[in-house]
Amino acid sequence: MKNLILVAAMAISAVGFAQTKDKKEVPKVVKEAFQKEYPNTKVKWDVEKDGFEAEFKMNGKEASADYDKAGHKLATEIEISKTEFPAKALAYIATTYPNKKIKETAKITDNKNVITYEAEVKIDGKDSDLIFDASGNFLKRK
Repeated sequence: MKNLILVAAMAISAVGFAQTKDKKEVPKVVKEAFQKEYPNTKVKWDVEKDGFEAEFKMNGKEASADYDKAGHKLATEIEISKTEFPAKALAYIATTYPNKKIKETAKITDNKNVITYEAEVKIDGKDSDLIFDASGNFLKRK
């Protein structure tokens, strides 16, 4: 009887461990999709709640690519300078959040080639991302 309980406990532990491991590992199909598009690129993977994020450098700039669990790329984000950021978006930030410093700016291209821009600004003591469309119109704060 003790052996049966011990075997059952070990089986439950093994299943629980396997599930935890699966959630943290990046699937081979995702890694292969990244390597196909960005061969010989050094990458750091992050597990997100709905997929995986590859962080890497592209042309000397910080970049990331988001993938779903099947290896389909959802979006690419690349760091850009403020001079590359839409002037209309910069004006919105200056007017809406006076005296707030922009920490980072990025260009995001989704899997349908829709371009948005993101500015990271510290608002009320927290880092917030301000999202703008390709023309510089404000879309949302997250």
